[in-house]
Amino acid sequence: MTEQPDGIIVVNKPAGITSAKVVALVKRHTGARKVGHAGTLDPFATGVLVCLINRATRLAEFFLASDKTYAAVMCLGVETDTQDRTGTVTAVCDTSLQTVSDDAIRRVMTSFEGEGEQRPPAFSAVKHQGVPLYRLARQGVYVEKPARPVVISSLTVQEICWPMVRFEVTCSSGTYIRTLCADMGRALGCGGHLYALERTRAGGFDLARAVDLEHLADLCKAGKATDLLVPMSEALSGMPRFTAPPSLAGRIAAGGQLTAADFAGFPAADAEGYFQVTDADGRLLAVVQRHEETYRYRCVLAG
Repeated sequence: MTEQPDGIIVVNKPAGITSAKVVALVKRHTGARKVGHAGTLDPFATGVLVCLINRATRLAEFFLASDKTYAAVMCLGVETDTQDRTGTVTAVCDTSLQTVSDDAIRRVMTSFEGEGEQRPPAFSAVKHQGVPLYRLARQGVYVEKPARPVVISSLTVQEICWPMVRFEVTCSSGTYIRTLCADMGRALGCGGHLYALERTRAGGFDLARAVDLEHLADLCKAGKATDLLVPMSEALSGMPRFTAPPSLAGRIAAGGQLTAADFAGFPAADAEGYFQVTDADGRLLAVVQRHEETYRYRCVLAG
């Protein structure tokens, strides 16, 4: 990218590399000044990784907060210290024969739908006194953090082939699918861990919009990286949009103060009071938050 445009590239992350490595590769291939991502995938996981290019990194919070959808495989009868297949086995039940009926598996798993709480796993990036839990766990120090609220919007069991259970889940940001598997395994009385994981949707983007790293590299070599770039305003398509007249657009670009009169007759905002402001050409200028009759910048993209 010689013009240094801003926007989103949705990557289909392969297994075996970290999300940070994907970001580094996107930055190298595109030549972008700044690249970030909107939600980590563990190294063994695959699927949708939303990469934010240049000024689009300022929008990270809106993608991080979005619900995610996953296709997952749980292995019953075996528990590990990481709650997934990469960890050390800590407990085993007899998996040579099915000890839990299919009906019980479906009933218990779907009972996890709705609002609940989840304790961050010992092997996670959550910090304790400034140190990631996974670093402490590797040293044999296991810190139990307080449970956090999560929402499982839907959980559908798709196939049971003991000891494997394939399912799809849509959940709130911050939900650990490996912890969900461990919790469901314990609820079934046999234990369990996450065996495979693919993120199929995040931030309004699904796998159909995602590009493989190899294809991205080829397009960048051909000078066509912008073919993949999703404009920032389109990326926030679920957020109400206000088109600013030229005078307001210029004031926003200069960081000028906003007033209620600027948005007279515009009632729309999302549940948090956010709406996007674009110019007449559809370019995203800012995300604004309304609280009663007060309007404040959440982030400014113009200028």
